Amino acid sequence: METLILFMSIRGRINFLQLARFGKYTEQRYRQQFEKPFDFLSFNKDLILSQGSGIYAIAFDPSYVSKAGKKTPGVGWYWSGCANSAKWGLEIGGLAAIDIVNHIAFHLEAVQTLNLGDQSLSDWYAGIISERKESLTAISRYLVADAWFSKKSFADQVISSGMHLISRLRDDADLRYISVEPPSGKRGRPRKYTGKIILDNIDKDYFTLVSEDEESVIYSAEVYSKALKRNIMLVYTTYIKAHGKDKRKLYFSTDVTSRPADILLYYHSRFQIEFLYRDGKQHTGLNDSQARSENKLHFQFNASLTSINIAKAIHWISIPKEKRGAFSMADIKTMNHNILMLNRFFEVFGICPYSIKNKNYVRELILYGTIAA
Repeated sequence: METLILFMSIRGRINFLQLARFGKYTEQRYRQQFEKPFDFLSFNKDLILSQGSGIYAIAFDPSYVSKAGKKTPGVGWYWSGCANSAKWGLEIGGLAAIDIVNHIAFHLEAVQTLNLGDQSLSDWYAGIISERKESLTAISRYLVADAWFSKKSFADQVISSGMHLISRLRDDADLRYISVEPPSGKRGRPRKYTGKIILDNIDKDYFTLVSEDEESVIYSAEVYSKALKRNIMLVYTTYIKAHGKDKRKLYFSTDVTSRPADILLYYHSRFQIEFLYRDGKQHTGLNDSQARSENKLHFQFNASLTSINIAKAIHWISIPKEKRGAFSMADIKTMNHNILMLNRFFEVFGICPYSIKNKNYVRELILYGTIAA
């Protein structure tokens, strides 16, 4: 509790020295406590199920974490989406629950990418999900990931874990029409497919029109994916541009009974996990760990992102939906930092913050420096 409060309150870098400066304990005690295991996945799962809307999708996305030096476990070259290049540092595979109704992401667990051995990177990511399948399927049976994960090996392991994958295919994916002809009665296996789908000229008698407006045209159909070696529910979306060539995107679900509108909604909601990483790196010390221990790094990554969950539960989800503004971790950090400082002043000077005379001044000071005070 002490650690999570400090992660939501300390401004600037959050490391062991800063925790000792603002907290109740010595730097060595924080170092020792970070080495001890804590079940962040169960903690966050219970928090989400008690505070969220009840309609979720599981999102998985790796994130680059900056780290200098050569002695830290797992340090190496990893892809950074912000830099659009590989950078030296660490990587975490982040699991989050996307609250579809409230349109926000809650952190579940971050797992550091370590020595892969003979495994491919795709198999490593799939193993993270398989090992936690009981906890994840208790929240949702749909896993959402970006287009990099539309691979057969990854999809097969997700499905074997009791989940379905929602993702996006390459724009030039190899797809087949599924035959709907009745058996002819002749010898031999009935025809399964009736030809390749030409993506520039789809058969609109086979596809179903989902919606059409000034911005996009959406069709859907159950098709066969050669890359995934299975039937999928495809959502063929053309985004209409005012000038220039229209843009085509292929979204899919391995659950062929999925509604096309749900596939689009779940996939587009996936981006909420990026805001978790942004808030963690800017406000709650995701990049600030001084540790060179796997356990301490795991604790730092998860404490950083879990503190954002708690901030959302206290300061955002608890407000009625029609009265909520935009979630701002910067404002919450400012308020909690003010509270931390005020409590220190009250303790030293013996001031009662709850008296009629003082409580309005205390509220004003707590909101001092916030954007929407």
